[in-house]
Amino acid sequence: MRIGFVSLGCPKNQLDTEVMLGHIASAGYEITPDETEADIVVINTCAFIGDAKKESIDNILDIAWLKENNNLKGIIVTGCLAERYREEVMQEMPEVDALLGTGSVHDIVEAIEAISNGEKYTSFKDKNEVELGGDRIVTTGDAMVYLKISEGCNNRCTYCAIPDIRGKFRSREMDDIVREAKELVDGLGIKELVVVGQDTTAYGIDLYGSYQLHTLLRRLATETDVKWLRILYCYPDKITDELIREFNENPKLVKYIDLPIQHISSRVLKRMNRRGDGALVREVIRKLRTHIEGISIRSTAIVGFPGETDEDFSELCSFIKEARFEHFGAFTYSREEGTPAHDFEDQIDEQVKQDRYDILMEHQLGISEEMQKSKIGTKIEVLVEAYDPVSEAYCARSKQDAPDIDGKVFIPARKGTLSEGDIIEVEVIDALDYDLIAKLA
Repeated sequence: MRIGFVSLGCPKNQLDTEVMLGHIASAGYEITPDETEADIVVINTCAFIGDAKKESIDNILDIAWLKENNNLKGIIVTGCLAERYREEVMQEMPEVDALLGTGSVHDIVEAIEAISNGEKYTSFKDKNEVELGGDRIVTTGDAMVYLKISEGCNNRCTYCAIPDIRGKFRSREMDDIVREAKELVDGLGIKELVVVGQDTTAYGIDLYGSYQLHTLLRRLATETDVKWLRILYCYPDKITDELIREFNENPKLVKYIDLPIQHISSRVLKRMNRRGDGALVREVIRKLRTHIEGISIRSTAIVGFPGETDEDFSELCSFIKEARFEHFGAFTYSREEGTPAHDFEDQIDEQVKQDRYDILMEHQLGISEEMQKSKIGTKIEVLVEAYDPVSEAYCARSKQDAPDIDGKVFIPARKGTLSEGDIIEVEVIDALDYDLIAKLA
């Protein structure tokens, strides 16, 4: 029995895919990267915003074509779309043979066995009780892996369905996280650990009574041989002095932080039910810039949130020019069923949302171009990820770039010159909008 996989959405979802792959391999099934050769295909879906839901549905329909026109015997849908729209998927997509909610990630083998016996299968265990972690098959290569330290979220932003999909916030035991990190670094030679969770800065509050991300980062640095540590999904209201101090005292923790602000207008932030106002966001960024030399900040914002006025949007544009984020992305507000903001009366026209998005990202493009050009002639340390035979160059990342979401550093060189996982120094010789071209230093 050959099992294929389609994994959609964020790195946290990708980690669930890797855990399911681990279960499947342990059960003796063959895993194939080619869906056309699979007997069963598992589609791990995302349902965070409208575009993600559409991508998930399109992938289900594409795989359903294989079932009708090829030798595919079964389709298993897992993840956020399965959890959020369980009844709709089963009623409107009869091609789907099994459905697993976010609390049933460990039931993947049972689903495969049921389909093998010609049966339909569903499992929706309590998402707040699912075992965190587990043996997995790494799918991100030999250079880096994602390390999930928590699940769920308690923030209850008015636009977000994640607490309903993923459950309440809960941290993994620190010893368990460190054990997994040691196995990944020692066993696979992983060079970079990227720490993720719905809200990484809340880590430890439920288990230890206080925010303990800084303690975890220190243990990961001292108890493993990892070269780089990186943290994503940090909330401005939980940036502690201890965490800032860790950036300066922990040589393995790269000076990079992912800090989604979502907006700067205090009025909009209050309606979003974000913790803290515009003044807090400004103060946190000031502290990061002041106390962590060379810090690279990634952030995101939502435009077109219900009731966002021209003045609110103008304030956001001005702030983006002022903050000069090294990396910045925006989303147009997605009206999500079951969230408080869905029922707000002052919804924004779709064209207005798109116009505001275009204007905001045009501002950021100018900032990015200026920052990129300033790097020409400098020497930077990079982590080699892969070789691209088309461009005849190695793809790498600097400490200032997170995997998948930020820019690349391309190093023209003959294949065999470098290896995946090498950490080397290069000299930047040219700059694109978001990527860099470099030569071996």
